[in-house]
Amino acid sequence: MIELDNLAYSYGGGELLSDISLRLTPGSFHFLTGPSGAGKTTFLKLCYGALIPTAGQAVLFGQDVREMTRDDVATIRRRIGVVHQDCQFLDHLTVAENIALPLMVSGHDVEAEQQNLGELIAWCGLTHRAGALPPELSGGERQRAALARAVIMSPEVILADEPTGNVDWEMSQRLLALLVELNRMGKTVMIATHDLGLIRAAKSRVQARVLRIAKRRLQLAGADL
Repeated sequence: MIELDNLAYSYGGGELLSDISLRLTPGSFHFLTGPSGAGKTTFLKLCYGALIPTAGQAVLFGQDVREMTRDDVATIRRRIGVVHQDCQFLDHLTVAENIALPLMVSGHDVEAEQQNLGELIAWCGLTHRAGALPPELSGGERQRAALARAVIMSPEVILADEPTGNVDWEMSQRLLALLVELNRMGKTVMIATHDLGLIRAAKSRVQARVLRIAKRRLQLAGADL
C-alpha cells in the first residue's frame, strides 16, 4: 500500500528526515510519535504524495511518487483519507456540504449518495449539526466532521495528524473509538500524536505499532500495543 525505502527529506537546507523505511500493510494500525518539530506532519505528507522525498523512494499503491502525474496523485488521494491537524472548511457551506465536497470534486452524484452521507454523518454523531455552518461547531465537532470528510470516499488508508490535539479527553476517546472502528472494517490507520495517554488508552482496543521519530530517524517505540 505505502512503502518507504531509505527515504530522506530536507527542508530549508537541513535534513529533517533520514534513512526511513516503512511498509504500511492492509489493516494495520500505527501510532506515530515524536517531539514537536520532529517531522511527524512532514512524514505523513510523504505518505500521501504531498511532498516528494529528496532521497530514497516512496511507493504508493505500486507507483513511485516521482513518476506520478498530477492525475495519478489525485487518483491515489482517493484511496488515502487525511485528517489534518488544522482542519479547514468552507464557512459558507453547511457541515453536510463540507463533508460531501470530496464527492463533488471527484464527479460523484451527491444526490445519489445522500443515504450514505447521512449514515456517515450519523456514525460520527453529527446528525443534529448537519445543517450548521463550520464557525458554529465546537472543536470536537470540527474534528469529527474532518474525519467524516476524510473517509467519505471509503479510502483504504486513513492518516490522522494530531486529531485529538484540540479536544478534551472525553472527545479524544470518542475520536479514537471511531478510528479503531475504521480499522476493524479493514482500513489501515496511522495517527500522529504526542499524546501518550491516548496511546495507552488504545491498548485495550486495538493491536498497534508505536513508531517514534527521533534524531531524523524512525524507530519502533517499545513494545507493540
